[in-house]
Amino acid sequence: MTTVNTKPIIEACTLLDSANRNYGVILRQVAGLNHEQSLLQLPFRGNCLNWVIGHITQSRNKMLKIVGVATVWTDEQIARYDRESQPVVNGDDAMQFEQILTDLKQTHERFVEKLSSMSQDDLTLPAPEVIKGIPDWSISEFLNFLLWHETYHVGQTEILRQLAGTNDKVI
Repeated sequence: MTTVNTKPIIEACTLLDSANRNYGVILRQVAGLNHEQSLLQLPFRGNCLNWVIGHITQSRNKMLKIVGVATVWTDEQIARYDRESQPVVNGDDAMQFEQILTDLKQTHERFVEKLSSMSQDDLTLPAPEVIKGIPDWSISEFLNFLLWHETYHVGQTEILRQLAGTNDKVI
């Protein structure tokens, strides 16, 4: 990390490593699972795989907004899987899992392409507000926070894969 204006700046390569690592784990955890399996509910309070991957996808759309790239999802789609949104309890109001995965791939590709071309100076610019109440952070600080948050949800995918009956270990 380098410092500018006494605030640490997270370098693009570090952010890219996190984004790529998370995406790779997601792909391994969802491999072979279908829409019906993505809707399976835990026997205790929690969200199904459809909501978790949708939530990660909506967050990746917010990352696109932060770096000034067109989002894949509409604001309505983002809202369905946003923080504090209602859990997905059946398929009635859920997006098809396969579509979520296709859209996640697109957000990942757009994000990686843009971030790869950003300079350290670009990353020090103030981030637009995409989540109410977040402090005035630079682009790198906001992306670092969102990728940390994403990692939390990526960890949930292992349990949700097992809920689908795979009884395997993919990572």
